[in-house]
Amino acid sequence: MRLSLCVLLVTLALCCYEANAEVCPAFLSEFKGFLLETENMYNIHLLMFAPPREAAEASLQVKQCVDRLPREGRQKIYNIVKKAASQCNS
Repeated sequence: MRLSLCVLLVTLALCCYEANAEVCPAFLSEFKGFLLETENMYNIHLLMFAPPREAAEASLQVKQCVDRLPREGRQKIYNIVKKAASQCNS
């Protein structure tokens, strides 16, 4: 079993060596909504994906915790991610 896993990993490494490091604009939009929008607006965006009820509730609980952070801190986090994404996309 271990040998087959090693062979599989080596084969994948040799055959699939190219990677795309571009960040999807939709991800940045959703991430911005998660950090900076109100809980109600984020819930509307979240429901577009039709997640299971438990997953949506868990995501909203995490959002409530994130919303306790100061807005300036959340804005700084978003700016860092946005800057890193722009460097990956160029």
